[in-house]
Amino acid sequence: MAQPVLTGTAFAERLLAWFDRHGRHDLPWQENRTAYSVWVSEIMLQQTQVATVIPYFERFIQRFPDVQSLAEASQDEVLHLWTGLGYYARGRNLHKAAREVVEQHGGEFPVDSVDAMAALPGIGRSTAGAVIAQSIGRRAVILDGNVKRVLTRLHAVEGWPGRPAVERQLWTLAEHYTPTERVVDFTQGMMDLGATLCRRGQPECERCPFNDVCVARARNEQKRFPESKPKKRVPLRQTRMLVLRDRRGRILLEQRPSQGLWGGLWSLPQFDSDDEIDTWLALQMGHAQRQAPWQSFIHVFSHFRLEITPVPAQLEAADQVAEGRMWYDPEAPESVGLAAPVKKLLETLAPFTLRPTGPERA
Repeated sequence: MAQPVLTGTAFAERLLAWFDRHGRHDLPWQENRTAYSVWVSEIMLQQTQVATVIPYFERFIQRFPDVQSLAEASQDEVLHLWTGLGYYARGRNLHKAAREVVEQHGGEFPVDSVDAMAALPGIGRSTAGAVIAQSIGRRAVILDGNVKRVLTRLHAVEGWPGRPAVERQLWTLAEHYTPTERVVDFTQGMMDLGATLCRRGQPECERCPFNDVCVARARNEQKRFPESKPKKRVPLRQTRMLVLRDRRGRILLEQRPSQGLWGGLWSLPQFDSDDEIDTWLALQMGHAQRQAPWQSFIHVFSHFRLEITPVPAQLEAADQVAEGRMWYDPEAPESVGLAAPVKKLLETLAPFTLRPTGPERA
């Protein structure tokens, strides 16, 4: 078990002195700290950098200024504003949690209890602590990716931090260091230290307020910690996406099942082969002319790579479509959540191949 390198008081004093001079004080969710705004920012920041999150956060809060407006929205509208942030389960859980807060907690976040906060969809122990500490200033411990990296290096904690035994050590250390005063600044400072100095690739140890007590630095092993997750072979999967247009240049989309890959988002119909596409077109759409496939491209997920081959087809007439499908006009797009590669593909196609009289692209 790693032992603390400083007393809790000494650690907090150093961190807060550094934060006052070098921390981030002008992030949009810091302007009017509420449990709602902090919660939205924390969910968006999971596995996503601050610079990417800021414009998404600002658009999201402009459209959904409070938990009530978010709870009343449709999932399509929520996922539309989430499109591009990735990890779409976060967006779905955000919507579910908003409805639970309204229906079960009278529209008020249960910030009096870490356990109650962590019971909401998509909120774990660290996120619950961050919302409580940042919104009401009550002592609550956090352990996000940045904090894990700082504590792991500071104490040279062996093992991948995702392992339960390693994570328990880190929670114990985080508990030891978290003060009862200036908790808002302390938790923000811990996150800032990991994000701006104790970075994964190039830590700036000379500027760190803990460089004299950092065990990893003393060993010259900063880049060894935290240890990486044991690697597994990333499989390659393949799919064919049907780009079916009607005479008006609209594209047929299908809504994905609520669970699983791109859950609840709108996507192009997917198939394993051109023969499957031909059979589906004959049964579902009547006469449609399939064309030569376009260039394949790779979309990378955390646990596999997906090779996508777009297959264009032209429908002679614009038929009515069944529930769960829609005709999507790229020149007057609906406010719906799109799977990231589909959004990218539609944006690429729009100027060239979505116009009925335009040239075809082989």
